[in-house]
Amino acid sequence: MAYYGKCIDIVIEQLDKFKPEKDSPDQFLEAASSSLQALSPLKQAFVVEVLSGCLEYRKLLTIVVDAFYVRDGRLCLWADYSLFQVLCYLATFQLDELGFQLFCSIIRSRPIHKTCKFLRFFFNPLNLGSWIKDEWGLLYETTHVKENWIDPLLRWQPEVLELVDQLEGVSASQTTVSKTKAKVTEPKEFNLTTPRPRPIPAPEPVPTMAKPRQVPRSTFQEPKEKQQLQMIKRHNRLKAEELLLRANIEELRCAMPRTHREPLEQDCKKKQGPPARIRKTPRLTFYRPDHIPVKLNTAAILREGALYQRQVEKELQRVDKLVDGAGDFSEFLEWQKKMQAKDREEQLAAGECRRLQGKLSHEEAILARQTLAQENKQKADRKKEETAELMLQCAQRRLKEARSMKELVEQVTEAQKNVKVAQMKLVKGRRQIVQEVMEESREMLQRNAEAAREEQRRRCELISQLRALETQPTRKGKLVDLTQIPGYGVEGEMSVVELRERLALLRETQQREEEEKRDQIIQGKRAKSQELLNTVERLSLCRKAMGRTAAMRWEQKKAQAATGAPSQDERVLELQRRIEERAVERRRRAAPLHVPAPRTVRRASRAQQEAQHWLELERSRERRLRALQRADSAIAPARRLEAA
Repeated sequence: MAYYGKCIDIVIEQLDKFKPEKDSPDQFLEAASSSLQALSPLKQAFVVEVLSGCLEYRKLLTIVVDAFYVRDGRLCLWADYSLFQVLCYLATFQLDELGFQLFCSIIRSRPIHKTCKFLRFFFNPLNLGSWIKDEWGLLYETTHVKENWIDPLLRWQPEVLELVDQLEGVSASQTTVSKTKAKVTEPKEFNLTTPRPRPIPAPEPVPTMAKPRQVPRSTFQEPKEKQQLQMIKRHNRLKAEELLLRANIEELRCAMPRTHREPLEQDCKKKQGPPARIRKTPRLTFYRPDHIPVKLNTAAILREGALYQRQVEKELQRVDKLVDGAGDFSEFLEWQKKMQAKDREEQLAAGECRRLQGKLSHEEAILARQTLAQENKQKADRKKEETAELMLQCAQRRLKEARSMKELVEQVTEAQKNVKVAQMKLVKGRRQIVQEVMEESREMLQRNAEAAREEQRRRCELISQLRALETQPTRKGKLVDLTQIPGYGVEGEMSVVELRERLALLRETQQREEEEKRDQIIQGKRAKSQELLNTVERLSLCRKAMGRTAAMRWEQKKAQAATGAPSQDERVLELQRRIEERAVERRRRAAPLHVPAPRTVRRASRAQQEAQHWLELERSRERRLRALQRADSAIAPARRLEAA
């Protein structure tokens, strides 16, 4: 056992040195054989044979070991990669020649936990019969892989799994046995009869594929429940948009003066309570005419105060110019409003044209999609006919292959009978060589054990001498006087105690300066906050005056507002007519089709409703824009009067 363990260690060491990117297998074997000249001929022959086999079948071994690391060996070290390669090679190619007993001795010389885990994965019948056979079949012929490698592995599989279970049981029992127990029971292997090779099963007949049923037409049609839900969804959406438009049109009514406005502001002031101590810049809350609270910071207050100041200065300059005899721009402003209204109408007409052009392109795309669907249907019919012919040819070819495989199996079974006799003679000769190698390894182990005992005795003597030296007493540290000056001759030299006192005085002086600066900062903040409060009071007075003026102007202009639908443009009418023509043509083409696309049916049903909906939405937005412009024109004179 120890002999094979040492040989396996040499093989693993050589495999770790091999680099497939740089080294050639033949050159590497020559270099390895030259480095193994110190070993005996039997050892050297065994090591070179295993090493050359691992290099020759490196691709096969790599497939199994990589899969082991991915599936069951995720916790194993990558340093054991070469060990798993050697075990895989011995189990696949050398198990019949070495014999099961020698193979067991090699397995016991390795770490039990790692080897058992790998052998259980490798000798799993599911793995051998499925993906291992398929992956090896890509590199070599499938019949050769199955007869020479997979079948022998399946034949040895019961004995190997029994060995793995036995080793795992021994390792588990060794952990529970007490350490003080001197003698440990060693289990003996069962002398089981080698099972007969399993016969090669006859190939199964190729099954005939049943003709599939056609896809029902209801698969491409929407259910009635979904159409009802879509109708309810559209109805709810139209209702919500009408409510939104009504709210947008009536949203300016909140600017009207009310009698209960002043009591609300008084109640809000009462709830605020007495002013607290000022810590930071105050954030004051104001109420707009629509009763939405707005928090203003310092920058917003100062910015709004500067804005009102600039408005007052502009109004004063305007009054001075009027006093000096300057003219009025009322006629120019009226002409400007008319031109702006005309420009808005042109913009609305251009937007409507763009929207209708988009609808027209959508209808044309639907027509093109219907044409493409008809062409695809014809292509699918031709493809089905070609597929049926190919399936018939494939079935005939498979029957021929099955007959040829059956004849090949019969030929291989006849050739295998003659090979078995030669293999048995070769196995007997190799077993004799293995017995001689085992006797030589026992002698070497005895010599190594005596040398190890001598080395252990010498180390124990050195350890006792070192411990005797450590027990001798030693002096630790020395006394330090903190009040003593070191005396290095440096300017300003002082003791540690004096240094601590001076640092304490310096720390007190810094704290005193920080308190003075903090008091100055607090006083500055108080003065700034008082100035902000005065500015906020002025801003609130300005807002109230502007709100009252704007409300009065709104009441005066409200009766004069006139709303009207935008005039229809010739381009818009022409685009609508073309869209109707495309829709009629699309319905005419969609009528012969039995299974129209769900998206096409849904869009065709919604085309008329969407057109009406978008027209109402454009009109409502135009009315809202006019109302906002009237409100701005009413608020601007009120601001000028308030500033004057």
